[in-house]
Amino acid sequence: MLSQALTQFTLRLICGMALMLATSDYRKTSSGFYRIQMLVVMGLGVLASMFAGTGGTIEQNAMLSSTWLTVDCVVIAVLAFLGSVLWMLERKAGAYRLVLLILAAAVAGLAMGAFRNSDAVSPVWFQWISDVSSGAILGGAMTGMLLGHWYLTAPEMSLDPLLRMTKFYGVAAVVRLLVSAVALWWGWPEIAGLTMVMLLLMRWCFGVLAPLVTYWMAWRILKYRNTQAATGVLFVGVIVTFLGELSGILLFFELGATF
Repeated sequence: MLSQALTQFTLRLICGMALMLATSDYRKTSSGFYRIQMLVVMGLGVLASMFAGTGGTIEQNAMLSSTWLTVDCVVIAVLAFLGSVLWMLERKAGAYRLVLLILAAAVAGLAMGAFRNSDAVSPVWFQWISDVSSGAILGGAMTGMLLGHWYLTAPEMSLDPLLRMTKFYGVAAVVRLLVSAVALWWGWPEIAGLTMVMLLLMRWCFGVLAPLVTYWMAWRILKYRNTQAATGVLFVGVIVTFLGELSGILLFFELGATF
């Protein structure tokens, strides 16, 4: 279970980071920032590939899915390395296309992960939607926080990229709220025992409600062009989203229902 949980969490984070980079305006953002993000994604891809082939059911289709999932993670790591080289060489158009390929590979990896858990209570298609929405909120907080730190080394950079990424973080938080509401309605009968109730509360407090609060605070602070304070709030967003998504993954592997 631990290896599956780590793979799922890592792929969600890769998907979210790639999504945020894909929706950003690379013409107004320093190439150095993108290069660092590609190196982070490369490391996450290598980590995911180490655990993607373990765990899961012993059915033939699940084993096949695990094999392709490992290949997918390796492809993500290779694409991220190539992307870091292109960003370093200021080949922005080509590097941006690699970001889109990484996003597509991560989305496909999440689909394969959902297929590997096809015996769960939640249907495969809903698991996939939930995973992508979780990835969006993880990536929104993480990439926004890292971009905020980049203003310490590039203070002359336009504020538009951070405003745009914060806005997408807010959109991701709203989508996660809607998906979690449907999931709660769907999976409520599976909740039993104090431990599961506590995990569900952590899931909602940290992973659903707190991101909405951190988005609103960061957005209001950025109206005053205070990037350092907004970055601090986004750092809190990273912590709460990590705690919330990890609680959700634990609930899934305990109950077979995505929340």
